[in-house]
Order: sequence, then C-alpha cells, then structure tokens
Amino acid sequence: MAETKMALENLTVLDFTWVLAGPGAVRYLADHGARVIKVERKELGDIGRHVLAFPNDEIGMNRSGYFNNINRGKLGITLNIADPRGVTVAKELVKISDVVFENFTREVMKRRGLDYEVLKEIKPDIIMVSMSPAGHTGPYRDYVSFGPTLQALSGITYLMGSPDRDPVGFGFSYSDFTGGWGGVLPVLAALHHRNRTGEGQWIDAGQLLPLVALMGPGLLDYSVNGRGATRLGNRLPWGYGAPHGAYPCRGDDRWCVISVFHDKEWRGFCEAIGNPAWTKDNRFCTATSRAAHADELDRLVGEWTREHTDYEAMEVMQKHGVAAGVVQNSQDLIERDPQMRHRGFFVYLEHPELGTVGHEGVTFKLSETPGKLRRAPLYGEYNDYVYGELLGMSKEEIELYTRDGVF
Repeated sequence: MAETKMALENLTVLDFTWVLAGPGAVRYLADHGARVIKVERKELGDIGRHVLAFPNDEIGMNRSGYFNNINRGKLGITLNIADPRGVTVAKELVKISDVVFENFTREVMKRRGLDYEVLKEIKPDIIMVSMSPAGHTGPYRDYVSFGPTLQALSGITYLMGSPDRDPVGFGFSYSDFTGGWGGVLPVLAALHHRNRTGEGQWIDAGQLLPLVALMGPGLLDYSVNGRGATRLGNRLPWGYGAPHGAYPCRGDDRWCVISVFHDKEWRGFCEAIGNPAWTKDNRFCTATSRAAHADELDRLVGEWTREHTDYEAMEVMQKHGVAAGVVQNSQDLIERDPQMRHRGFFVYLEHPELGTVGHEGVTFKLSETPGKLRRAPLYGEYNDYVYGELLGMSKEEIELYTRDGVF
C-alpha cells in the first residue's frame, strides 16, 4: 500500500531557529511533510536541548522532551556560522531550500552575511522568515526577549489575575506558540505568491504583533470609550454573562467552567440543575440583573457544583445547551479525555535513547494529506546525509570540517 502523501513534501526549509517560537513554527511544516534542515550551533546545540534534559553532555543533549517535541521530523545538523567556511556551507544549503527561517535579533544574520539581501542574490525566489522579538523596524527592533517579556509588552500580563491583586501573567510562554503561528502562516501566503509569480520575499514576522492583536476587546474599548482594560478574574468586561466562572466540584481541586450569556442558556442552566427555587428570584430574571448580582449567583452555582464531579457537571450542562468544560490537568488530558483519545491526538514515537515518547499530534485534520509525526533528530545526526548526499561533499571534506569545528 502506497504511503499517504503529505501536503508539503516537496518543500525544503532551512531552519536556523532556536528555543521555542521559531522551532515551533517550523515544526508545523515538518508535520506536513516538509524536508526541514535544522541548523544547530556546534557543541552547545539548540538551547532547547538543555530544557528539561539530563546533564549537559552529548548523551544528555538528546534527552530533552521539550526539544524532541518541538523539533520532531527535522534533519538535524551542526554548523558553525561564526566560521567563514560555515557561512559558505550555509549559502550552499540556501541553494537547495525554498524557505529560510531565523528568530534571532535584528543584526545577527546580517553580521554573518546571511541576511535576505544576500540570500536573494544566491536564490532569487527564496522566502526568508525573520521572527525577531518585535520586528526589524521601530524603537524595539534590537531588544532581546523571551515569551514572558513579550507577554508583558503586549499588555496581556497586565490583564491576568484578580482585580484585587497584582498581575500574575502566564505560567508558561504561550506567546511562543502565538509567535510560531505568526511565523508559519505568512509562509503559506508567500509560497502561493511564489507559485503564481516566481517571486520570493522576506517576511518580517515580529513576535510581538500577533500578541497585541489578542488584546482586541481591550484595545477597542479604549479606542471607543477611552476606558482601559483591567484585571477582572473570571468576570467579563461587558454588562452581561453570568454565571461565568470556574466553579468548585466534588473532589480535591476539581473545577468546572460554566458560561451563560442569554436567557435561552439561562433556562437550560436552570433545567440542568433541577430548577431550584432561587432560580426564580427577581435578581436573576434577566442577563443584566444576573450580572449585577454575580457574586451571589456564583455562590449558589458553587453549592450545586460541589455536589457533582466536574465531568458530571460538564455533561449535564452540555446536554441542556450550556457551555461548560472541565478544568482539566495534564493527567486528565492524557489518561481520561475521551475526545483526545478519539481524535488520536497524542502520538507515541520511538526514540533511540528515550524509548517510547509521547507527543501532541497534528492539531488539524486534512482529509487527503493528514500529516505525520516523525521523531526529532539526535544532535548532529544528519550531518553525513545533508553534507554528503544533499550537498555532494566528499567524506574527506566532511571529516576535515568536523575536525576543524565547522560541523
């Protein structure tokens, strides 16, 4: 039986990115068949190899679940682009590539002689993606950052938390994933443009901008009403939507989120909990009055949810047309969630050093070209293949460059 084709199997991507946002963008292309040549620094490798990993030695560098999940399906090589010979080899790799990704600060690739102006002379139809923190223009163009600093700059950190407490922000760099989508989506548009015109282009995909776009309602409120968004906990900034929050359920630290906006949903909610007398109270007769008395409503809803498990609460609400969801933890998602199991979301791959390792799967389904996960590369695993078979370098050249620290 022939192997299922993948949508991007004729695409070659040269990946200079590191840590999370850049590698996370490129992995979506790899999941759908692109041949991705991942370039890592000699000796240190991608910093991601040292996150949640064993001690920093050659064996430990292959044992990071963080790195292996974000860089799955790539052909990993080592290359020292601080060495002029390494730059020359990088330019040869550009010749066989369709897309080049990097997520350094603005001047890094230019200092190495690998900026877009140089690359398009080598390959006129090349598409280059630069995922610097804030973009290559403007007063922040040379700032360095990681996810938490971008989240703060975007305004999102300020809004996270309760109104009577300081901002708490996120516990993880979700902005890296937002930046990843912000980097990979314009590539598809650029490829479409190239297919029509034969023209490549440079994509300045600053990671800050997609995050600011997530501030939409707050920006709109300020633009129209001159009112700045503030921390609201689980409440909503407009005058309706109650009950709306995370409610305690039976068990230790178990919760269910319930959201009611309109009278039809309110009637479904009341039926779901058996129409107790308090649901007829005048304080809860309209969406506006429910929002005005949200504290008392939350208390009453919490009394009901405490008598049920989180899954029971979700299921009965959903049966009555009310938006509700269990506040799931990692164990719930992997071991209990029937939707994740049905969709086959968690995929298990064999790794030479770690054995069977779980990965989150392809996040969307294409009916004809569904995509496929392949394991991440070991450190420098594909040097011989990429330099020998793809670039045509001799065994002696590869050995010499390896001894000299170029590879």
